[in-house]
Amino acid sequence: MNTLDVALGERSYPIHIGRGLLDDPSLILARLKYPRVAIVTNDRVGPLYLERLESGLQANGVRTTAVVLPDGEVYKDWQTLNLIFDALLSARCERSTTLIALGGGVVGDMAGFAAATYQRGMPFIQVPTTLLSQVDSSVGGKTAINHPLGKNMIGAFYQPRLVLADTATLDTLPERELKAGLAEVIKYGLIRDLAFFEWLEAHLERLLDRDPAALAYAIERSCRNKAEVVAADETERGERALLNLGHTFGHAIEAGLGYGHWLHGEAVAAGTVMAAHLSCQLGWLEAAALERVMALFGRAGLPVKGPALGAARYLDLMAHDKKVEAGRLRLVLLRAIGQAVVSDAASGEQIAATIEACCA
Repeated sequence: MNTLDVALGERSYPIHIGRGLLDDPSLILARLKYPRVAIVTNDRVGPLYLERLESGLQANGVRTTAVVLPDGEVYKDWQTLNLIFDALLSARCERSTTLIALGGGVVGDMAGFAAATYQRGMPFIQVPTTLLSQVDSSVGGKTAINHPLGKNMIGAFYQPRLVLADTATLDTLPERELKAGLAEVIKYGLIRDLAFFEWLEAHLERLLDRDPAALAYAIERSCRNKAEVVAADETERGERALLNLGHTFGHAIEAGLGYGHWLHGEAVAAGTVMAAHLSCQLGWLEAAALERVMALFGRAGLPVKGPALGAARYLDLMAHDKKVEAGRLRLVLLRAIGQAVVSDAASGEQIAATIEACCA
């Protein structure tokens, strides 16, 4: 097991990464305020791992309540969030009860938002079971639900007490979701870690083959990058916005097509190619670098073209992005591989030209 720390003073917490961690309840027991938990999962992950997690805790005197949600991005809304509150209230869970998110990014985001708001805040633990959630969404305390006009527009910053990433859960991850997770892994190399990007170019096939050592390394390197950014800028006033490379375009794809048609990582991949293309158009990124970006996403089996929603529709959806400031759209762009910036330098015409050039 490897352990990293997210350094946030009194709210610091560990990220444990390793195989078989679900079979070691002591890791969770050490972070419980009171011997009672509510475990939020979904009807896809629950049958695989819920009983194992519950039995280990129950054997150590912890009372458990299970909340099983329907699976899918389409359910990341107020109605499904209320199912968590219904279950917590029906079981008479108290503020000292710890909420555990067992699942991917949708489960983690919704459970975290529920924890942030139930009785004005209850302890929260992330047990991510997808590559995307292990390298990105479980770390950093962003919690949210979607709105028809924009992804993750309603939420809160609320840090977990622990992130427990059992890499053995990736053995059961569908191939499409594994590839979607690689989009967020590649992102870290692009925004701040050139050496990692070069490592990914050399070892991508090992990740696609689920080589345990390669996956453990990629997860740890990604989490280390994110932990450093979050520690420096917890509530996204500056550097943390760089973690949104490709997300402004990608969130528009998800909202425009309808949540769940494209996986988040698939939309981020196409959105990152758009951001790289726009960076080239501005004269910042060399054409050869754009080719490397497209080649790596292509090798990962991820889309390098966005859906043809039309530039006007993209721009309308992107206007709801959280980085909009004083009515002006700010984008995460690249000056080089490993060097991202937040900028409002691109005109509407330039963004529209990129959208038209990068959509099928």
